[in-house]
Amino acid sequence: MSPRLQWMARLVAKAPVPALLVVAFAAGYAFRGAVVGTQPVQQAAAPATEAAPAEVWTCSMHPEVRLPKPGKCPKCGMDLIPAAKGPPAARKKAPKYACSMFCVPPMDRPGKCPICGMEMVEVKDTGGDMDESPRTLTLSPAARKLAGIEVAPVERRFVSAEIQMVGKVEYDETRVRSITSRVPGRLDRLYADYTGIPVAQGDHLVYLYSPELLTAQEELLQELRGASRAGANAASGLDDRAADNLEAVRDRLRLWGLTDDQIAEVERRGTASDHMTIYSPIGGIVIAKHADEGTYVQTGTRIYTIADLTRVWVKLDAYESDLAWLRYGQEVEFETEAYPGDTFRGKIAFIDPVLGTRTRTVKVRVNVPNEDGRLKPEMFVRAVVQAKVAEGGRVLDADLAGKWISPMHPEIVKDGPGTCDVCGMPLVRAETLGYAADDPTKATAPLIIPASAPLITGRRAIVYVEAPDQTGTYEGREIVLGPRAGDYYLVRDGLAEGERVVVHGNFKIDSALQIRARPSMMSPEGSRAGTPEHHHAPNATGGR
Repeated sequence: MSPRLQWMARLVAKAPVPALLVVAFAAGYAFRGAVVGTQPVQQAAAPATEAAPAEVWTCSMHPEVRLPKPGKCPKCGMDLIPAAKGPPAARKKAPKYACSMFCVPPMDRPGKCPICGMEMVEVKDTGGDMDESPRTLTLSPAARKLAGIEVAPVERRFVSAEIQMVGKVEYDETRVRSITSRVPGRLDRLYADYTGIPVAQGDHLVYLYSPELLTAQEELLQELRGASRAGANAASGLDDRAADNLEAVRDRLRLWGLTDDQIAEVERRGTASDHMTIYSPIGGIVIAKHADEGTYVQTGTRIYTIADLTRVWVKLDAYESDLAWLRYGQEVEFETEAYPGDTFRGKIAFIDPVLGTRTRTVKVRVNVPNEDGRLKPEMFVRAVVQAKVAEGGRVLDADLAGKWISPMHPEIVKDGPGTCDVCGMPLVRAETLGYAADDPTKATAPLIIPASAPLITGRRAIVYVEAPDQTGTYEGREIVLGPRAGDYYLVRDGLAEGERVVVHGNFKIDSALQIRARPSMMSPEGSRAGTPEHHHAPNATGGR
């Protein structure tokens, strides 16, 4: 016992009761001081044995950002928020509320979206679950309804690609003729005296004076008289030689442009003429007049250009994306401004092998009959091609299935091999030109999805597939697309028939995955992939 306590004990034994109360109070105070005095080191050391956990601050838009103090996100400038403490398994998941338009990250409280004002709905946030694919998102029925999620099946079905093109009417180059002078001379008369005048085959065009023609006709008459004398002498050798010379002179006159009737007229008349008439070799329209009356011309001088407009060309501009559905021999329908409501038809006869560098289009030429002459060169047209698509991007045409077609004249189609009735070229099988060889009723339909299903960025195409056994769960999948046919895309790889893909609301699903830093359309590996903090990022971020 300490000396102080011994002294207080002797004092209590001698003191009265009131004094005892005072002594007891003093003793208690002294005992408290003694107890406190014996444990000062233990109380001071307690805080040192249990270190407070360091606080971590992160960004709601960039979970990979983790800093030891509050401030601004170094990537987007947003205010940092406290990160969840403790290992993911030990944290209790609080309900999250998200906007159906995904304007803001999921928030810890219900209410209205601070951006668009829509009511926030509770969602199941499984962003950090180890048993869920990083490309998967699950939405509640209310969230699906507000986001407008719609799905459609992946199916095999024949679809039609509608290719729209514009162009204009032009002359058929194979039906354009030049009227030239075959002998030197002077143009004394031009019967077709203005551009645009119609002429028929055999119509007289030019009355030409030519001294050389006079000499040739005199030679013809001399040979004719020589042949007559040889026949009178009945010498077979002389008769044959005179006949050969006479025919040679006639051939020379034919090469100079005289017809057989004109040569016969000279022989019948028995006198030579220094003028000749040039006739039109084809019927058509005089589209150019290159000389005037009184002009002296040489051999080969062009006098007229005549075009036959009973058949014309329509040249159309096709974009690169439409070339997959255009084939030689396809039927084309088009309209003109001059005849609204009237539909004209023709067949594709040529697809330019070179792309235009200025317009980035390819010229497509269509052969069109024009017996009534309503189609005039330089008219603008709007054309449409309907291509029925089979598996592999082949084009179906019931009229060409199993047929043989002329490679120069698409209107010549036969049931078997042979030659073209126009140019004599061998016919080729229609399937060598890109058509399906099978009967359209037996052809295989392509695998298709609606054009609104894929999210396309660069060389990648992403679709969101509805899980077959989990309602409201959607999985992102990268697929390989074929060409687009109307409102559908052909699928080459990545999907199977019967699966259901999101066709409306897919961008909202993708936006939700982007907010959660998971693989999406713009980020194939997710925003957190490859960062040291990837496995320690929080499940979800709170509201701003």
